Order: sequence, then structure tokens, then C-alpha cells
Amino acid sequence: MDRLRPRHRKSFTGFTKTEIEKMEKMLEVSRETVLDKEFCQYVARAFSRYSDRAGKPVVKWTEVHNWFHNAKQESAKASKNVLELAGASLPVKSSVKPTAEEKNQDLSELEFEARSSKDGAWYDVDMFVAHRELITGETEVRVRFVGYGAEEDEWINIKKGVRERSVPLEHSECHKVEVGDPVLCFQEKDDQARHYDAHVLEIQRRMHDIRGCRCIFLERIDVMRPVWDSFAED
Repeated sequence: MDRLRPRHRKSFTGFTKTEIEKMEKMLEVSRETVLDKEFCQYVARAFSRYSDRAGKPVVKWTEVHNWFHNAKQESAKASKNVLELAGASLPVKSSVKPTAEEKNQDLSELEFEARSSKDGAWYDVDMFVAHRELITGETEVRVRFVGYGAEEDEWINIKKGVRERSVPLEHSECHKVEVGDPVLCFQEKDDQARHYDAHVLEIQRRMHDIRGCRCIFLERIDVMRPVWDSFAED
């Protein structure tokens, strides 16, 4: 009697690009529940029904759970690297020295901003998704900006493009700003508002009124601009 041929179950070969994009959004929206068994089972069943998974092995909930677990670990490692950097070499953003109390604040409470390579402007950081070491020895983090989705994530050099979030001066603090000081300049142009690094060239001190500071600051923007925009902001 002939022996029955054993059935070979196809092994899981990884998630599709579409599935990964969906899980990234789930991680962003439901970060605290993505490791729950019921949640992972629901995601696995949904993925297994996708038409582009026809002929491929079904997705197990444990595979979904492992992906979320690894993604959260990568995010935590990236955040830790940035926090360590913050305690060691954050760029100075004003001429005012921080107090001892400010220096000793819990680094885990710090908020960050990062400079986009697309337009050279600084944006608030929502989360650090991952990190990687380059062959040069430098570290990059994958940044998700506040108000933007995963499709706008960017790899950014920690030392050159990430720093503690800038805090605007109060109207009564304008006397602290001097010619030559580095500042973060808010610029509105073509129905878009961005923040760029700049230096103060000239200051016209004026009396304040009920609206607050009326001084005029002439600033030169110092920014990593695209070639087509290199002459437009002097």
C-alpha cells in the first residue's frame, strides 16, 4: 500500500508592505493595546483574509505580537539614545544659561524637535520610531513628526538634526536677546508656516504697550535649503 505523502505547510515569510504600513498606524494610534492577545488575533485574522495573501500562509497572532513587540523595543531604544544625547551635548539655543534646577530635570520629560532634510525647517517630534548605526560611527533616528503620519517619517542624524524643543521667549524677556544670538525664526510664506534657524543682525528697541513687545528684530535665516529656494529667504 502506498504511503500518503506528508502535507508540507507553507512557512510564514513575513508581512507585506501594506500590512506593515497598517501595523505602523495601529502602533501610533493604539500603542498601549497592540500587545494584547485578542488585538493580535483580530489583526492576524484580518490580514489572512486579504486578497494579496492568496496562496500565502495564514498569519498567526504570535507573529503579529512579535512584530509589535520588536517595534516598541526599537522605539524605546531610539528614545533612550536621544535622551542620552540630550544629557550630554544638546545644542545651545539661547544666550541664557540654564539654572541648576533645569539641568537636573528628568530627561524622560524632555520634548524634542528635529530638522527635516526636505526643507531644512524644524518640526516637533512625536516619537522616535527606530535607530541605526552608520558605518561612519554616527547614529540616526527615524523620526515621526507631530501632525504627520508614518509616510512622512525621516532618518535624521542625532547630533546634527535633533535637539530639545525650543521654547518661545516671553514678551518681557526680549532684553535677553542680543545681536549675533542664534534664534529659531518663525516664517510664513506661500501659505505655509515653518521654523528655521537664524541669527539676529539688528535690533530696534521700542517701548512695550498692552500688546506686549514692539521691538523689531532683523534676522538672517541660516538654513539647509533646497537649491530652487536658496535665494528666496535672505
